[in-house]
Amino acid sequence: MRNFFYRISSALARFMYGRNGNDQLNLALLVVYVAVLFLQALLGRIYAARVVLEIITLVLAALVIFRSFSKNLTKRREENARFLNWWYPVKGRVSGARQRRKDRDHKYFTCKSCKTVCRVPVGKGKIEITCPKCGGKIIGKS
Repeated sequence: MRNFFYRISSALARFMYGRNGNDQLNLALLVVYVAVLFLQALLGRIYAARVVLEIITLVLAALVIFRSFSKNLTKRREENARFLNWWYPVKGRVSGARQRRKDRDHKYFTCKSCKTVCRVPVGKGKIEITCPKCGGKIIGKS
């Protein structure tokens, strides 16, 4: 039995050699696919919504399968790089905002000209902050 599974895994590895497989864009598409399936289950009684969501799920499933088995590695890597160039700043802003919300010892100010986030201890009263990047002045209450 062990030999059987080893042969299957070896055959699958040979088949996937030179193909794209899963990357971050494929995983994001799978997450969107599952979210649309969930939405489809919620709106299942509405005929028009169900039809549109079924079409979207079919397109997403076809796109995931196409990207996984594609042998055009340069194109798939370019697509993944474009996605990551968009995704990492979004992810950084969300995780940074979450960390700032948890921090009770500091107050955060954003510079209006260069969008730099400046951190100041809480309880200092009305203060004037000089932006370390552009030298702009920020007046606020900590």
